Amino acid sequence: MAMPPPIYLDYQSTTPLAPEARAAMLPWLGETGSATGWANPHSSHAAGRKAAAAVEVARSQVGALLPGAGRVIFTSGATEALNMALRGVLAGQLPRRRIVTLASEHAAVRDTCFWLEKQGYGLDLLPVGTDGLVDLETARKAIGSDTALVAAMLVNNEIGVIQPVGALAALAHQAGALLLCDAVQGYGRVASPEAADLIAISAHKIHGPKGIGALWVRDGVDIEPLIHGGGQEMGLRSGTLSPALCAGFGAAATVAKARQAQDAAHARQLWDRALQLFDGWSINGSAEHRYYGNLNLRRDGLDVARLLSDLRGVAFSAGSACASGSGRPSHVLSALGLSPEMVRSSVRLGFGRYTTVDELERAAHLINQAATAQQG
Repeated sequence: MAMPPPIYLDYQSTTPLAPEARAAMLPWLGETGSATGWANPHSSHAAGRKAAAAVEVARSQVGALLPGAGRVIFTSGATEALNMALRGVLAGQLPRRRIVTLASEHAAVRDTCFWLEKQGYGLDLLPVGTDGLVDLETARKAIGSDTALVAAMLVNNEIGVIQPVGALAALAHQAGALLLCDAVQGYGRVASPEAADLIAISAHKIHGPKGIGALWVRDGVDIEPLIHGGGQEMGLRSGTLSPALCAGFGAAATVAKARQAQDAAHARQLWDRALQLFDGWSINGSAEHRYYGNLNLRRDGLDVARLLSDLRGVAFSAGSACASGSGRPSHVLSALGLSPEMVRSSVRLGFGRYTTVDELERAAHLINQAATAQQG
């Protein structure tokens, strides 16, 4: 007898593909009777121009959730977008050679910053408090006349806290620096940071396909290409685009915009119910300044690695999926001041549009049951 699929509570690692996104992709995969739906959007013949038009529609749809005065550059995902921004913008900021970012940033930002430090750039890694938030006065002191770029995540991927990106952008601009925002977890869920100069996003976090993301660049901001070749994407990102992936991204963005209030209310309903179901657990990060589809909890003395092994009927996480195979403790939870034992006793539950209250209740029962059995 086949086992039922696990209850999915890992929305921060990826989200289920929206039916609207799948439907938008099919014509460009040759699955709806189109003989040329798979055409190269960079070709000059009629089929190529039709594909290019679909890409531009998707670009407009994705951009509708971002500040207006800028351009959307499609990439393979947010990691590429963040690398493009961090490495591509610095050449235009010389002689400024310092980057300011947060200790709780995603590895795509942290590791790129560490690489840039080895290339001779200065790096300030700002601490966060026990609530996961940066102190603005500390940021003010760190951002100076030699700062080229400030990088800050909108919604943290592990603990869900919302950083004061607007205030950080103001500090950056006062010093003559630029602000890069990793908005992967916030795009389509919370308001985009109007004051940012560069914004990185990803399709598969908003019920779109994997393999495509984007970097939004404010008009007037110069950036050097990370990938050289045919000069596609306004000369900033060479390589053949997939009309199917672009169309899926655009459709997912359109649905996210239309459902933003409804999705937020549903996430808050699930959050409130989860707090009742996990009574006695501690919340990691601010319970107020956050996106409510992310719940990071700990239970003292719990071995989460064992819990994950024991619970095959629930898909959840001990932290970032990007770093789950590294063997390293979560740098985000460590940045909150949690001990290694506390980090090892923490779980991340992610839920959203397609999660039902019944699923959450059944998952909570299984998790609590396994945790109690482990500690009993």
